Amino acid sequence: MSYVKGLKCRECGHGFPITPTHVCEYCFGPLEVDYNYAEIGKALTREKIQKRPQTMWRYRELLPIDHEPTVGVQAGFTPLVPAKNLAKVLGLKEVWVKNDAVSYPTLSFKDRVVSVALSKAREFDFKIVACASTGNLANSVAANAAAAGMESYVFIPHDLEAGKIMGTLVYGGHLIGIRGTYDEVNRLCSEVAAKYNWAFVNINIRPYYAEGSKTLFYEVMEQLGWRVPDHVVVPMASGSLLTKVHKAMKEFHKLGLIPNEKCKVHGAQATGCSPIATAVKNGWELFKPVKPNTIAKSLAIGNPADGFYAMGSMKETGGSCEDVSDEEIVDAIKLLAETEGIFTETAGGVTLGVTKKLVKQGKIKKDESVVLCITGNGLKTQEAIQGHVGKPHIINAKISEFDELQKK
Repeated sequence: MSYVKGLKCRECGHGFPITPTHVCEYCFGPLEVDYNYAEIGKALTREKIQKRPQTMWRYRELLPIDHEPTVGVQAGFTPLVPAKNLAKVLGLKEVWVKNDAVSYPTLSFKDRVVSVALSKAREFDFKIVACASTGNLANSVAANAAAAGMESYVFIPHDLEAGKIMGTLVYGGHLIGIRGTYDEVNRLCSEVAAKYNWAFVNINIRPYYAEGSKTLFYEVMEQLGWRVPDHVVVPMASGSLLTKVHKAMKEFHKLGLIPNEKCKVHGAQATGCSPIATAVKNGWELFKPVKPNTIAKSLAIGNPADGFYAMGSMKETGGSCEDVSDEEIVDAIKLLAETEGIFTETAGGVTLGVTKKLVKQGKIKKDESVVLCITGNGLKTQEAIQGHVGKPHIINAKISEFDELQKK
């Protein structure tokens, strides 16, 4: 049974039927899924959730598909790691890492949104799926499309990290590299989507696709014993994940699954692509698009589609926003690996780097709890830390040479 009433414009509130569309025809505002929360409240309880398989689909009533999921049925429910060693370094009482670096099947939180998007695309009877991507989405669309027996077209900036390019090509779909930034790739994809009858997960399927991000924070709240932390730090590219973290918290509170929604949602960006952070720190009502220049390529969206709404979520929750340099990103990647044994991609380095700044600024206090959203695996962005982690010691297979090494 579906609990979706339809789509609704985030600006003018006009309603639309459940179709593959994403823009309001009256004011050109973005559309989002509109749920029947009264009926969901009757159907969904803590007890029912806990009896279900440990996947993102245990929150089925809050996801926008009409039938049982057909793609990504094993996705989600990644570990929430108590980061005690990192907490000591940061001088905090309680630090948690939501580790989507081990998400199934492609090691990033994008497996959540793609599972929803492709399940919905199948309900709409699409045969071909596509996306514009900075890397992680490319991997997930290609992998999940292959598993679903669907054809895929993936468009990326041509100079992405080698791991993300290989991690898309291996699934046998069509990969098109564009000479230009992600924003230029996205503009081309809007034209392609208008001309070809394909399911573009982050264009005409976007309202449904974006809902998959909520499951990351549903899991956090359940894993914390049905409560929210004092703070959550979220990396921002389009800004969509942050808005959905906020939405997940509001939904759980509305349904009585958590006692309160007193959690400050903070945004994290790289200095080389920080339109949202710059706007928040300057007190602007709107952000100004930028041209990306950062090693954090998964966050390199200069004109973020949900930037305005992310700014609103941070303001509503009392959160804040910061950015970090490429050097700070590398330092944070190493710190997380050395303290907790978690190898994050550059976006995670941004998240931890910003957290360090927020602690130093007193915006996260020592007796408060914080969850860090780690959204992708470091194996995908090894170039970022090459030359920063030392080299192995090379010796012959002789105990005398090892003894000499130990003396140094």
